[in-house]
Amino acid sequence: MVVEYPFIIGSDRRTSKIVKDIINPYTNELVAKVHYAEEADVEEAIQVAQQAFRVTKVLPAYRRAEILENVSRILSNRKTDLANLMTAESGKPITYSLAELDRAIYTFKYASEEAKRISGETIPLDLAAHSEKRFGIVRRFPIGPILAITPFNFPLNLVAHKVAPAIAAGNPIVLKPAPQAPILALILAEIVLEAGAPAGMLNVLPCSNDLAEKMVRDERFKMLTFTGSAKVGWFLKSIAGNKKVVLELGGNAGVIVDKSADVQSIVKRIALGAFGQAGQSCIKVQRIYVDEKIADEFIEKFLSATKETQFGDPTKLETVVGPLIDKSAADRVTDWITEAVASGAKILTGGKRNGLVIEPTVISDAKPDMKIVCEEIFGPVVTLHTFKLFEDAVSEINNSKYGLQAGVFSNDFKNIMFAFENLEVGGIVVNDFPTYRIDHMPYGGVKDSGIGREGLKYAIEEMTEPKLLVLNLP
Repeated sequence: MVVEYPFIIGSDRRTSKIVKDIINPYTNELVAKVHYAEEADVEEAIQVAQQAFRVTKVLPAYRRAEILENVSRILSNRKTDLANLMTAESGKPITYSLAELDRAIYTFKYASEEAKRISGETIPLDLAAHSEKRFGIVRRFPIGPILAITPFNFPLNLVAHKVAPAIAAGNPIVLKPAPQAPILALILAEIVLEAGAPAGMLNVLPCSNDLAEKMVRDERFKMLTFTGSAKVGWFLKSIAGNKKVVLELGGNAGVIVDKSADVQSIVKRIALGAFGQAGQSCIKVQRIYVDEKIADEFIEKFLSATKETQFGDPTKLETVVGPLIDKSAADRVTDWITEAVASGAKILTGGKRNGLVIEPTVISDAKPDMKIVCEEIFGPVVTLHTFKLFEDAVSEINNSKYGLQAGVFSNDFKNIMFAFENLEVGGIVVNDFPTYRIDHMPYGGVKDSGIGREGLKYAIEEMTEPKLLVLNLP
């Protein structure tokens, strides 16, 4: 019997006449049916979130921390079942699904600690004669109902990065999960209620894009936090009105390998960053720039590492590359490969497709204006380039409308510092791939990769507002 998942408003499980099928991208089998919210449901969810704010904004720190700790514990207890469900609904290889559960468990655990550390400061105001015997106290206060929109590629942990800091700060949240993979978000709403959160602190509404756009325009939301494509994100910002906006958008992550790097020890790690979970990550390795002095050795070893990368059935622990999320995504990736080859690029390995699975693909002789170089591929494809001067490689990385993260493999401190000072990205990872992320670090980008930062402490700052109390004590 196929499971049906209602949406969640307050503490109510709601059904509707709009029901969508969730299809396994690898087997094409029906996984579940999900009920979609309609316009009246959206209006009610906003009102419920507003009412919930009266309760959540005065929840003491220990209660917020307790709720988050409980969520972390419940996720841990259900880890295996939820990971299997994640693989079924999104096609994510099971090893990556298990890792995502671990990350979500950590995200809520760490958020429970950050809920205890939301602090302010005292500031002297007697810096001029007219302000003697005055001082100020600054505290951070929750801002109110938050609208969150999340993508399919991390259907639990990217949700956690909206929900956990919102709870830690004392804000209610209305979440629109990805249509391709909404089940984990709906289950999380049940878990948050089980963990003791007030009704309405988390509301999860799968719904149409038109209704999502209507929520973005609604002034009753005090913040929009969006993770997804650059095109959609910047459009939503343009219609969001006066609310705060945090955008975590696309990327086109580059890696620089200078002549001081130990080639043998890094090629498997770079291959993992390029092809893991079919490259469906905004910080996946897309462009590799290698010092020409070590290029032959690097290419030989990297191609070998690529050919060893397992692809296919996502339920197998050894699988690194599973299916892309749907046919349109797989068609786009194969079309971009075909276009590049027609314009002179060369496939060194891979390029074949079976259903929604595309083999790990390495391409050389790609030009900067080819889509596989300048756009976000979001697939298991990487391009190889060589350079003479390290500064030239930095310039090539910067020659992109994106600026999320970059990787630098080097044991030359001068090069490392040059990269840190000159790469136009939100984060630089030295001697590891740019796909690295631990969930409390500040995460976000520049240029078309977004505005604002996620990571528990930093997201809490985005979701709170400092307020000043001036004390005159004569």
